[in-house]
This record gives sequence, C-alpha cells and structure tokens, in this order.
Amino acid sequence: MGKPDTRRLDRAIQQANRKLMAVRQRELWPLDGRERRAVLAAVAGGSYKLTRGESTGRAETRLDTAWQAAETRLISEIAALQGERQRVVTEAARDKAAKKSSRWW
Repeated sequence: MGKPDTRRLDRAIQQANRKLMAVRQRELWPLDGRERRAVLAAVAGGSYKLTRGESTGRAETRLDTAWQAAETRLISEIAALQGERQRVVTEAARDKAAKKSSRWW
C-alpha cells in the first residue's frame, strides 16, 4: 500500500490560500457573488456620500465588514480542507497498520 492520494486536497488548499492572499490584498476575483455585491454596494454608497460632502464612516465600516467576512470564509474553508486531508492520511496509516498486524508470521 502506497501513500494516500491527497493531490486533489493539496491543490484545493493551495488555491484557497491564493484566494486568501488576494482577499487580503483587496482583490475582487476570489469573492463569491454575495460578497462581491456587498463590497460594491459599500463602495457605491461611500462614493455617493463623498460626492455629497457627507461622512463615509458607515460605508467604510460596511466595506471592512464585507472584506472580513470573505477572509473568515476562506480561513474556515482552508481549515476544513486541512482537516479532511489529515483524515485521509490517518485513515491510510490505520489501514496500513491493520494490514501489517494481520500477517501470520
């Protein structure tokens, strides 16, 4: 029995890490539709307030909240993928140990 096949999970973890770094740099491409709408709505509201000469504090707060929500989602996604990878590795090790202990010699 060889190593467990974790390539798919490793690739998904790498992709999620790239998305997390992009969100931290405030790039829009890794956001899902709901998050993208929240960010664009906050930007539009802030720009409207700015052109009217009013305070943009609430819009900035909404924008920060939207970015934090996206970051939190990606962090939890990475944690879930790493947990699944660990489960696959542990299961493969358990199967290997059971196979070794079942020999008759």
